[in-house]
Amino acid sequence: MSARPIYFDCDTGVDDALALAYLIASDKAQLRGIGTVSGNTDSATAARNTLDLLQLAGATNVPVAIGERDFMTRSYDGGAPHVHGANGIGNIVLPKSTTEPSAESAVDLLLRLAHEAEGKLHLIAVGPLTNIARALEREPRLPELVDGITIMGGAAEVPGNITPVAEANIANDPEAAAAVFAAGWTVTMVPLDVTMTQVLEAEDRERLAASGTEFEQALAQMLGHYFEFYREIYGRACCAMHDPLAVAVALGDVEITSAPLVRAQVDTTNGPGRGQTICDLRAKYRGYPDQSRANCRPVLGITGDFPSQLTQLLLEPTAQVLS
Repeated sequence: MSARPIYFDCDTGVDDALALAYLIASDKAQLRGIGTVSGNTDSATAARNTLDLLQLAGATNVPVAIGERDFMTRSYDGGAPHVHGANGIGNIVLPKSTTEPSAESAVDLLLRLAHEAEGKLHLIAVGPLTNIARALEREPRLPELVDGITIMGGAAEVPGNITPVAEANIANDPEAAAAVFAAGWTVTMVPLDVTMTQVLEAEDRERLAASGTEFEQALAQMLGHYFEFYREIYGRACCAMHDPLAVAVALGDVEITSAPLVRAQVDTTNGPGRGQTICDLRAKYRGYPDQSRANCRPVLGITGDFPSQLTQLLLEPTAQVLS
């Protein structure tokens, strides 16, 4: 099986770093380019984090382009330092990459790669969807030019994590998310419904710390801050597997037990529902027979122990390194 060409849109953050590590290690992914967006941190800092991580991993040939700093209808407001640290990567200091961000914007990079890949490029977006929405403004035919899109975001049948109903990536820019869902493709959505059930434990972090390679050790180090945030949620030092799980779904590396094809919309009002992903799940009792207006496939269930799978992939001595 040939590697799948991937464009990765992220707001590098700690779990974005784990997702990036997964893409680098997997022989199923050919990472063509990375765009950054504001979310966990601002888009420029996210690009610096990404470049530093790529150099530490020996993957310096992947172009990284800075994307939108502000959201569609409001300005970036400082990110989530309480979750990801002041610098987005758990307050650790990485060796600075000698590579600079691309002269292209993230939107320019995405559109160029989409045209070059001739329908084979798959988009994985694990931050707010601002860059993707701006690309759709520039090229409404984008859904026809790519192989598909997988996002980490939303909540279908479970509570949100930034409001009672809204997940952070969607809530940061609901207007962008609404545009992406309405664009005429089927969005594979990896929501809190599954990401909160897959938990990286202290022993997984310890295995990364003991790996003997700087890259995995850096991942283990940045997880310290992230683990402490999740202690308040799970009652122990651990973390949910948000962004890396979206990558694994996109690459077909997890067994999905439930992912119905449904109609989904995003609440862009200014009330308490703002940012909610409203998935029409009413037909689940009949097996979702009416798919005429469907635009989303929310992943609601998977089997297996994905955190252990991720750790094992990163520690494989034969793990792919891009050069």
